Order: sequence, then C-alpha cells, then structure tokens
Amino acid sequence: MSGLLAGKRILVTGVLTDSSIAFHVARLAQEEGAEVVLTGFGRLSLVQRIAKRLPKEAPVVELDVQNKAHLEGLAEQVAEHFGPDASLDGVVHSIAFAPQDALGGNFLHTEWESVATAVEVSAYSLKSLTTALLPLLEKRGGSVVGLDFDAQSAWPKYDWMGVAKAALESTSRYLARDLGHKDIRCNLVSAGPIKSMAAKSIPGFEELADVWDDRAPIRWDLTDPEPAARGVVALLSDWFPKTTGEIVHVDGGVHMMGA
Repeated sequence: MSGLLAGKRILVTGVLTDSSIAFHVARLAQEEGAEVVLTGFGRLSLVQRIAKRLPKEAPVVELDVQNKAHLEGLAEQVAEHFGPDASLDGVVHSIAFAPQDALGGNFLHTEWESVATAVEVSAYSLKSLTTALLPLLEKRGGSVVGLDFDAQSAWPKYDWMGVAKAALESTSRYLARDLGHKDIRCNLVSAGPIKSMAAKSIPGFEELADVWDDRAPIRWDLTDPEPAARGVVALLSDWFPKTTGEIVHVDGGVHMMGA
C-alpha cells in the first residue's frame, strides 16, 4: 500500500455533510492509505449515511464532547474497530458550536452560560478529545490536527466564537507542549470560509465571504473544502515529524494581508 497515510489509523470528528472539510479529510485520508473511524453527535443516522459516500464506508462512533461517559469510553469504542493491537496515529478535531446569542453582533450582551458552552465545545474539547484517546495515541506517537478560523482579528458578527477560536489556538499550543515527550504533535489548520452546514449557522457569513473575494491574493473558492483538507492530511502524515504547536493557514493568503 502506498500513500501519505499508508497503514495509519485516523479518527475524524465533525463529518456532517459531504461539503464539510472533515468529510474531505476522511476521503483523502482513505485515498492516501489510512483506516478511518468517524464520530457523530446527535443524528448518528445522518453521519452513517454520509459515511457511505466515502471511498470505503467508515464506522461511526457516538461522541458528545460534553458527555463525560462518551469521552471515558471513546478509546475502547475506537479500539473495537482496529483489532487487538489497536492504536491510533491521528485525530482530527472539527468540532465547534456557539449558541445563537453568542453570535451575530450580540457580543456585549452575551451571558456567561452561552460563552461557556462556546468555549467548552469549541476549544476545551480539543484537550478532552485528545486526552480521551491518549491510550491509543501514545502507543506509537501521533498527530492531532484541529480546524481553526483565524483568531488574530475581530471578525464581523463572529463574536464569542472568535474568542473560542483564540482559546482553541492556545489550547493547541499547550497540548503540543505537554504531549511532545510522547511523540504526539498538535497543530491547527486555519481555513478560509467554506459554505458548509456549519457556516449556515454563523450570522453574517456572507460578510466574511466578501472579505475573501476582495483580499485573497490566491483566489479562494467558497465551495471547495479540499485545499484545507489537504493541509490537514499533510499534518497527519510523517512529512511534518518535528512540527508541533503550529497554525498552518490555508486561506488564500488573507491572514497576512495588510490594509
């Protein structure tokens, strides 16, 4: 078997539709030789249906990152799909959520309960997911890759999700620090906006899209998740063996443009 991920075992979260970056990560990972397991939250039947659209149907494990029992049993459930010598080479964190009152220009009036939900689901879950899977990851070392949206700027109507993404970036750095001695890397791909199901829940998404139309030095296609997915797959591979705590921008160059 050949390919960037030949022989590797990868867990991918956040596959909701075949337009999501996570779906294309799972597809490319399989095409590059990996075995893939997906996680699903809520409507598992939907994730299972989408899993059938991959080159090889992937098993789906239920995971609510706010559910302690789900996290405590995750490694065992994943191991069931990989056999008696189960290990894990890569984890893809594609999980984010903020209540509606934490978005849309309501920044000054959002209550802590909504902020706490946004931070727990979108940032703290990178830590809880990774530590839940440590029994499998630490056997051979591995790569944890999260999906990010540039937290260097205050974006229109992104509000507390922007704060949560800043927390995600910091969480990734601390995980990189504390897991490096186990040969586990933790990096993020900061992707440009994609018209996915998640995007539909962000008020003012079209304003973000207009920014990319105007400012991206390399033309950005809002309907093409593959460039970001390729960035994730590259970081999952052995081609970045000493890269950790990094944020790789796959955004057409918008992040570095001045006025």
